[in-house]
Amino acid sequence: MKAWNEIKHYAGFDWAKDHHDVIVLDAGGKTVAEFRFDHTAGGWDEFSKKLAAFPDVAVAVETNHGGVLERLLERECCVFPVHTRSAKGYRQRKVPSGNKTDKIDAWSLADALRLDGAHWKQLSAQDPLTKELRLLCRDEVALIRDRSALITQLRQTLYDYYPAALEAFDDWTMPAAWSFVVLFPTPEVLVKAGKRKREKFLHVHKLARPATYQRRLEIFARAHQFAGSEATIRAKSKMAVARARQLQLLETQIAEYRQEIRRLFAQHPDAKLFGSLPGAGDKIAPRLLAEIGDDRALFSDAQGLQCLAGTAPVSYQSGQIHRVYLRRQCNKSLRNAVHLWANLSREFCPWAATYYTALRAKGKSHACALRALGQRWLKIVWKMWQTRTLYDPDLHARNQFKHGSWVLQMVNQPVAVKTD
Repeated sequence: MKAWNEIKHYAGFDWAKDHHDVIVLDAGGKTVAEFRFDHTAGGWDEFSKKLAAFPDVAVAVETNHGGVLERLLERECCVFPVHTRSAKGYRQRKVPSGNKTDKIDAWSLADALRLDGAHWKQLSAQDPLTKELRLLCRDEVALIRDRSALITQLRQTLYDYYPAALEAFDDWTMPAAWSFVVLFPTPEVLVKAGKRKREKFLHVHKLARPATYQRRLEIFARAHQFAGSEATIRAKSKMAVARARQLQLLETQIAEYRQEIRRLFAQHPDAKLFGSLPGAGDKIAPRLLAEIGDDRALFSDAQGLQCLAGTAPVSYQSGQIHRVYLRRQCNKSLRNAVHLWANLSREFCPWAATYYTALRAKGKSHACALRALGQRWLKIVWKMWQTRTLYDPDLHARNQFKHGSWVLQMVNQPVAVKTD
């Protein structure tokens, strides 16, 4: 990383899908270079050659992830990422008329970097293992969202022609429910299959529990009594089978992702640290590690990590008005991981359960209480992360219960609330 006093030129990088615009300013704000290049191997070679004339340059770019940043870091550029909202604010401040072009965007980024960049955080190249783990975890979450969407579509399709299937299965995340649709795609097929085949299906998929076994058999036997028309059944059954097979394939892919994530997580130096967190498990711990990373200099205190995760509230005060809002500008992947983990931690950590219960008793919503609990957890995680120590439940329980008023003190802290 390059020290700020070594930087004498400032580049604004406006990226697009197929081309990029670059403007370079000197310390006085004069444009010393201006060019556009294609997003190709030859274009990036051209970019490297032109930027080589300014060995003391820093680059401001309106993104914090993706292929553009990767290529800039590969060329050992001194990169300063800018949030989209901040970039818009800089442009509006520097161009009050509202004009917007790729060149104006690049120039406003370069000028903002020249004037304010001393206070910005420079982006450093990420450890390859952490980077791969982060990409895999984010893609796993994307696949899980796809699964949820397919389940919703499957349920809607069944509602149109096969109500008995929806009545028989409450949890449609179960692969057994998808197998049922593939094996018995219509009410007629289910009824004609006979009792023995229906019983075999339940036993094979370990659904022969006394509480639900007889009820499901009764539903299967009368499945044809309330269903869609013949035309609807013929058409919609094809869609239902297609969705069920998609879900089966997707579940296999998610399992492969999780196997690879577990393998990489086990290789990471911080695996035991994040694995020691109560309730994180082998699914949430890798996500927390991947999003927080391994650069200890990135957060000088716990508040920086809390702001990144979106648990720290945003305060607004003007005269007699003082409000606290949910922080929306944050790392959404980290916020989701912290939310899930905070909820799971209540089952494994007594003080977390007590803190959550106290907030709920105070009238806070489930999401708000989890956000406050996540805020508390991140303060602990930051300290563990900085000192490279594992979570010690006995030590932390003593610290939490050392003073009898600890719950009251914590629940009286400002908590971010969601506003429209």
